Amino acid sequence: MLLERIYDEDLAQASYFIGCQAKGEAIVVDPRRDLDVYLDLAEKHAMRIIAVTETHIHADYLSGTRELAERTSAQMHVSNEGGPDWTYGADFDDAVRMRHGHSIQLGNITVEAVHTPGHTPEHLSFLVTDGAQSSEPGFMLTGDFVFVGDLGRPDLLDEAAGFIDTRFQGARDLFASLRDRFLTLPDYVQVLPAHGSGSACGKALGAIPASTVGYERNFSWWGEYLRNDDEQGFVDELLSGQPDAHAYFARMKLENKVGPALLGDAPELVEYTREDLAAALADDSAILVDTRHHGEVHAGTVERSLNIPGTAKAASYGAWVYDPRVEQRPLVLLAGSRAEAEEIRDHLVRVGIDTVRGYVASLDGLELTRPRVVRPEELDGFEQAFLLDVRNRTEYAAGHLPGAAQLSGGRVLWHLDALPEPGAGTIVAYCQSGVRGSVTASALRRAGYDVAELDGSYAAWSAIPGNEPVAA
Repeated sequence: MLLERIYDEDLAQASYFIGCQAKGEAIVVDPRRDLDVYLDLAEKHAMRIIAVTETHIHADYLSGTRELAERTSAQMHVSNEGGPDWTYGADFDDAVRMRHGHSIQLGNITVEAVHTPGHTPEHLSFLVTDGAQSSEPGFMLTGDFVFVGDLGRPDLLDEAAGFIDTRFQGARDLFASLRDRFLTLPDYVQVLPAHGSGSACGKALGAIPASTVGYERNFSWWGEYLRNDDEQGFVDELLSGQPDAHAYFARMKLENKVGPALLGDAPELVEYTREDLAAALADDSAILVDTRHHGEVHAGTVERSLNIPGTAKAASYGAWVYDPRVEQRPLVLLAGSRAEAEEIRDHLVRVGIDTVRGYVASLDGLELTRPRVVRPEELDGFEQAFLLDVRNRTEYAAGHLPGAAQLSGGRVLWHLDALPEPGAGTIVAYCQSGVRGSVTASALRRAGYDVAELDGSYAAWSAIPGNEPVAA
């Protein structure tokens, strides 16, 4: 058996390629939309991808299940659990609708669906048995059910999808799934989750890629609650201290349910000349994405550009500042090469931003503006309308500037009603070190707000003797 973990550091997301070497057949679980990594694996190992599936209707990235099925003619398999509110849409009419116990066969390999509700009602995990070695499963792909050291949060449907108080039933379902589906497995079964450290799908995910049932049983935070059959204690602890859910999760959840748009072959990116870009910016027919570090952006950037710094977190930050449901202007990336631009584009399509049309290698010769920056020692005398902390609410609770309001960067554009009206004064934005603050500030400037960034952000302000953070 071949089992490969494909990990996206940007979204802290794992997909899996499982193949039977004897028969040359493979399945992909929880794929992303840029497919080359799966196609390359299939070619490398002389395998055909004959099946593709996913553990649940994802909220943090746009699924590549339909894309991969279209490209390879693989059979789609999706959950048919959770009731009518969680049934996949008509774009999945060609899919096999799986219930608990459904098996997918790849030569000697069996992939069995296990209904594990809690994170979402339709959630499936997959038990994998390598029949050439054993008649019993040795692996469980747990999706957003069990992570290394943590569990999938059951409050996302409330936080991001507009549901009301589903978190409580979700938490109880998760308790039952652990008791009845997970802890009944042998300790040696390997746990392969869909997310790692940095994901907003849990509050304390480990950085180790895999675990075992036995390790989680004995050393996870939730093990004691299960041993004592303390459901209410489990619910209370699970729901406390969860991080902010990014607002774009609602869009992902809806598009993944009805069926993400198919990309097909990506068109070649256009390299813009300085004159072409200047003209497009002048008539507002394109948006420049400044991909530099915020320190360079502060030295001069194109007015109303968006700051998405680098490739590493392009999907995460891109989804904070650009909503393709309301903004259709094409994106032009500041990138040193076509290859760099294509890599950034690949990250953006993972969150449904499909409008990258070109790139420009330099801003030389373009009219630039310097974003407003205020030094921490100047803040007391700076006239402002609003002090905005764009960190996570757990960071804010641990310590923030006096008088600051909290609205995380991934939620700001969707909650403008929490800010003063444009023109009502200057908003001073800060995060921990300046990266998230610059990303958020660029989006607010494009939306018409007067925004200054706190130089060095919270880290610089709190390092000044005499400055006393407020703990919530």
